[in-house]
Amino acid sequence: LLINTISGVVKLCIVESVMLEMQDPKTGVKSQPQRLVITTIPHAITGEDIVAWLTNCYSIEAEEAWALGTMLVAFGYIYPLQDHKRLVIKPDASLYRFQTPYFWPAQQWPVEDTDYAIYLAKRNIRKKGTLELYEQVQYNSLHKWMNHKWDFIVMQAKEQYRAGKERKKPDRVVFDCQERAYWVVHRPPQSIMRPRVKSSVLVKYSVTYNKHDPFLAPCLPSNPWVTDDVTYWLLNMANVEIPTKMRVERWTFSFGELLSDPRGRDDFRLFLKKEFSGENLAFWEACEDLKWGTAATMNDKAQQVYKTFLTRGAPRWINIDGKTMEVTVKGLKHPHRYVLDAAQTHIFMLMKKDSFGRYLKSPVFKDTQKRAICPDQHMFRSVLCVCESVVSTVEHVVCTVVTTVKLQLNAESQMAACPF
Repeated sequence: LLINTISGVVKLCIVESVMLEMQDPKTGVKSQPQRLVITTIPHAITGEDIVAWLTNCYSIEAEEAWALGTMLVAFGYIYPLQDHKRLVIKPDASLYRFQTPYFWPAQQWPVEDTDYAIYLAKRNIRKKGTLELYEQVQYNSLHKWMNHKWDFIVMQAKEQYRAGKERKKPDRVVFDCQERAYWVVHRPPQSIMRPRVKSSVLVKYSVTYNKHDPFLAPCLPSNPWVTDDVTYWLLNMANVEIPTKMRVERWTFSFGELLSDPRGRDDFRLFLKKEFSGENLAFWEACEDLKWGTAATMNDKAQQVYKTFLTRGAPRWINIDGKTMEVTVKGLKHPHRYVLDAAQTHIFMLMKKDSFGRYLKSPVFKDTQKRAICPDQHMFRSVLCVCESVVSTVEHVVCTVVTTVKLQLNAESQMAACPF
């Protein structure tokens, strides 16, 4: 613990020495007054100047300089004057300022909820009740939790707001930006926090795919990479006539699993044909072909899709809403790989919510499920067993030869000893 503490202190000292070099009036990053809306901000610097200074001073690549600058912003040594919620360095004319040493991490001020509540109450007074969404959520939560001392919090906020109004406007704007940058670092908005996955989702996924994980379950009938038996590959070919039970089971996990399997799409196509809605799947496949096809055929394929599925009186016209149709037709004037994404997503969701559920209950799927095969596991003798068998056979042969030679030698010796 002591070593980690010392290491952390040393790293902070190094970072702070870099900050002092950057703020040197002669050799540091050049700062100058910059106009922000109607207010002139003193000692403002641009993102491109920060990246250029780091590149020249430490002889590093521009990408490394950008990463280092972003780290300084993320830890609160530099703060943005415009886009407060994005704690990154933009290598352009975006404006930044050096954070006052009072708010540097080395000060190790305790980040208390009471101070944050006072800050939010002060912003609520200044903005006349129009906080940002994440701030409003935090404000309501702290108000409910600290209701017993909320009068004190509001009183402190009013005093700080009154003292701030006595400053000059540029100084007031600078202090507000400094304080806001400090709280964005220590109380980040939900939109820039790392997303979390619920444990229940992971558990459900693990239980669902447990038998289908090649690391957790054996391949049936055998692993072709280990046994050189290609039966597994033959049974799981793209368009095999009769699929395996494991393969059919995966189709029930999600609509995406069904469409990702060519054999599953064939089965689903047969079902849609009986329901007279096969054009939906055909359109989805045409969009995939356009998306992953060659660039040379992209324009022709886009026009073919439009004539087949989208234009009035098309032979396989699909039913999509007017807004999606308008966006798609407008994009087809200058086609690209993803020009049909909006329409494809609309048809995908339509099939997922409507057709997929009825397919799983249809005689088509039940018949495929009934005919699916479940191969038995092939039992192969291990190499050690084979070697032991060979050695045993060789030993038996050697013993037989030795016994035969001994008998012949004995017979010859008896004949030589006989006088007649």
